[in-house]
Amino acid sequence: MASAREVRLRIRSVKNIAKVTRALEAVSRSNVRRAMQAVLRTRPYATKAWQVLTHIATQPGRENLHPLLTTRTNVKSILVIMISGDRGLAGAYNSNILRYTLNRFDKSSVPVRYIVVGRKGRDLLHRRRKEILAEFSRLPAAPSFADVSAIGRIAVDEFLSEQSDEVYLVYTDFINLIKQVPDIKKLLPLEVTTGKERVVTFDSTRQTSAAYIYEPGQEEILDEIVPRFTALQVYQAVLESMASEHAARMVAMKNATDNATDLAGALQLQYNKARQQTITNEMLDIAGGSEALAQAMRFQE
Repeated sequence: MASAREVRLRIRSVKNIAKVTRALEAVSRSNVRRAMQAVLRTRPYATKAWQVLTHIATQPGRENLHPLLTTRTNVKSILVIMISGDRGLAGAYNSNILRYTLNRFDKSSVPVRYIVVGRKGRDLLHRRRKEILAEFSRLPAAPSFADVSAIGRIAVDEFLSEQSDEVYLVYTDFINLIKQVPDIKKLLPLEVTTGKERVVTFDSTRQTSAAYIYEPGQEEILDEIVPRFTALQVYQAVLESMASEHAARMVAMKNATDNATDLAGALQLQYNKARQQTITNEMLDIAGGSEALAQAMRFQE
């Protein structure tokens, strides 16, 4: 059994850890509030942009509308944009997105390259000897579209140059403060889906089969909006992932604080028992010494 002094030192250490985790929880709570506001502000625009892209993809002769809409039958290379965090202490946030990505692409029959957003994702993929094409880390706390537009531009250039035949976006979808779900989206060529999506939501029964009329010209408009709206999906995914990371860190730090508080209470009880045992032993020693002294005095008499 540990001595009272050792237990007292452990209590002090655990309480110091609790102070740190409580401070990190407060910081994450403030960050997640701002991140949620950014997500909610951009979600309607990102959703409408995806609706426009999806409608364009359903137009007659989509293969000839724009090179980014052209499906390639012979897929020789895949590019994956994986969005993770720059820091740890976020529970299973980073490991979940990595596991989700590798479960999908680790057994691919064609080469897979990665564009990684976040230092943790880069380190995890590097340890597994994956080919990393580009890495973006230390993004601002409130990134603008210009801060992440280079990611979409690299993906578009890789697809247009035929270095990659498919481009996928893997990120963490922010549902609420408790639930964040890894998600995957086929970015290029655009894949028309009718499944439930968080950021990209629309009623497929309301899709119109009418073709768009482009003014001043179809080629000029599509050359502008298709790459831009594609990059916008990356930007929205970054915002969703950042909100998810802050929420995961807030929950992890709250759990750590609660555990530290419980452990400090248990150690305090152990300390009280050790201290009581020490006092009891001292009293027994005094009583034993007194009894021995009384017996010695009786023997002398």
